[in-house]
Amino acid sequence: MRILSVFGWMLVMSLAISGLGLMGSDAHGQGMIQVKGSDSEVNLVQKLAEIFMQKNPGVNIAVTGGGSGTGIAALINKTTDIANSSRDLSPKEEEAAKKAGVNAFRVVFATDGISAIIHPGNPVNKLTLEQLGKIFKGDITNWKEVGGDDLQIVVISRDSSSGTFEAWAEMVLNKAKVTPRAQMQASNGAIVQTVSKNRYAIGYIGLGYINKSIKPLTVNGVEATLETAFSKTYPVSRPLYMYTNGKPAGKVAKYLEFVLGPAGQKLVAKDGYVPITGTKTVPVKGKK
Repeated sequence: MRILSVFGWMLVMSLAISGLGLMGSDAHGQGMIQVKGSDSEVNLVQKLAEIFMQKNPGVNIAVTGGGSGTGIAALINKTTDIANSSRDLSPKEEEAAKKAGVNAFRVVFATDGISAIIHPGNPVNKLTLEQLGKIFKGDITNWKEVGGDDLQIVVISRDSSSGTFEAWAEMVLNKAKVTPRAQMQASNGAIVQTVSKNRYAIGYIGLGYINKSIKPLTVNGVEATLETAFSKTYPVSRPLYMYTNGKPAGKVAKYLEFVLGPAGQKLVAKDGYVPITGTKTVPVKGKK
């Protein structure tokens, strides 16, 4: 897979198309880059930051999670240079950004699949997208309804500030509400831990968090892998974003060039995500 690294050219082309023509800034200066947001991205981005700092000793990058909503709020409040997000800005966030004078500039740097997971001791191995939706809406409540044991299903979900929650709600629930019986967790790691300890639980996580303590399910007969997420044959796949305020400049631009370049994309693949086939820098939804 060929990864393009002509980041500057892509920025110019994207800005020409989008009409933004805006200059972002390092909000904190002094060689510090603040990165906040998506829990699905945080482990990968921490590794990317560590390697970049090793290659650029004069730059410090502080990476924190908290969810996509947290990162976007920090971008709007101008307390972060980069907001990691596994979803688009909502209309309310776009309006808040506009009022704050923030021009959200979106960079796609990877693709992720969201895997439905259960305890390894659960005999179920596959579900359809329709069955998943009914389970998380509360319409299916017993494992025997989908070929399992005669026991109640324990639904584990991300909290509403999560981009993973938003993506799951859109692609699996068709924007319906998750069952009120669901146990809400603040991170992918928390869902893995909870499901691994409960034989009758079901949850969902990014591909990069799959390990031997849990069992991923096939969905519509398709296994969640890098290849199926990239080809979109796996039905629950989504792009991962980094947002800046206007056109990235200075150290932030240099860091994003690294992320989108061969070394950064190699780490994306190594960490269990799908690397991009080229740099995809596009305006935020709704901007022309």
